[in-house]
Amino acid sequence: MSRLERTVGPVAAVLGGVAVLGAALVAATAATAVVFARRVVTPEPQREDDLRIDGVDLAAGEVSLTSNPDTRVAGRYALWFEHDSGHARLGDVLDDGHRVRRRVDAVDFGRLDRAGRGRLSGWYQLGPWEVAEHYENVVVETPLGPAPAWFIPAPDATGNASTDWVVQVHGRGAKRHEALRAVEPASEAGWASLLVSYRNDGEAPESEDRRYGLGGTEWEDVVAAVRFSIAHGARRIVLMGWSMGGSIVLQTVLRSAEVREHLVGVILESPAVDWPDILRFQGRALGWPAELGGAVARVLSAPVAGAFTGLAAPIDLGALDAVARADELDVPILLMHSEDDGFVPIDGSRRLAAVRADLVQFEVFDDARHTRLWNFDPERWTGLVRDWLAER
Repeated sequence: MSRLERTVGPVAAVLGGVAVLGAALVAATAATAVVFARRVVTPEPQREDDLRIDGVDLAAGEVSLTSNPDTRVAGRYALWFEHDSGHARLGDVLDDGHRVRRRVDAVDFGRLDRAGRGRLSGWYQLGPWEVAEHYENVVVETPLGPAPAWFIPAPDATGNASTDWVVQVHGRGAKRHEALRAVEPASEAGWASLLVSYRNDGEAPESEDRRYGLGGTEWEDVVAAVRFSIAHGARRIVLMGWSMGGSIVLQTVLRSAEVREHLVGVILESPAVDWPDILRFQGRALGWPAELGGAVARVLSAPVAGAFTGLAAPIDLGALDAVARADELDVPILLMHSEDDGFVPIDGSRRLAAVRADLVQFEVFDDARHTRLWNFDPERWTGLVRDWLAER
């Protein structure tokens, strides 16, 4: 039996109704589903330089990039180039034609004038020194070992160290830097910030399988972060999650009574609420058959998942469905999502907001893309976070 046959056989058995499409199509769909499923849960050692840099005029402060929905959006962004060896900060779109011309606000390091490829990022700041006068490098003891974090203190109304803490949980393929933009509005509202790392994110310890659990395993590291917060003076906690970090935060709330004792609210930015829906959306975006997303979800959940994805255990996507368990939520939620997210569809957020309208303040952005709401409209985003925290 060939390696492909050994792979396709058990997976095809999981695909149920797909079999009616014929044996050849079943085999092709199963093999593609396995590849996609493995990609979903496997951390990327380095992000791909997916943009072509067509021209740089440093004297004029301009750069020309591949035209796509991300490069055409207004706002401020970081441009990492040449395999992250360089970093620049981009401003407004100057011209949107066959190529997109944007303003270059700064080149922090690297030779942008010699770069051929790069990637846009919403992580505009390079470190906590850009958003706070004082910060500490701290270590959170997680179940897998010590995980680095940044702690940024804030004064309360009396000028003393605040005992209100926001624990920030970044998304898939990101690091703590993603949450730096939330530090200033939190501080203005009197809330300290703890920006954490978690298993398999490239900073915290790796799990044995070195795979993402899509929130189903990482939540234990957030519980450890809350314990750290309480041990160091926090009395009230808000959890904030970005993208997959939103899924992690929701699982922390749903699975940990210990965290709920101190929790007074949740902030979700472009959250992954419904994984099957996300997988279907991403499959369609790649031009794959409509049933493929569902097939990927079944591969991830199947008892044989580990044989094909490297997971130590199947992912129970049903248990990750925050909408189905929404009646268990009991704290206020600020939920922000872009209508044209492009990566995580807004539908899951809409359903969560609808079933818990009593708890959820749902803020919809247009044209902001995925986890780039601050970049697109910093005034509105900052005001929402600051004012919501100030009301707790």
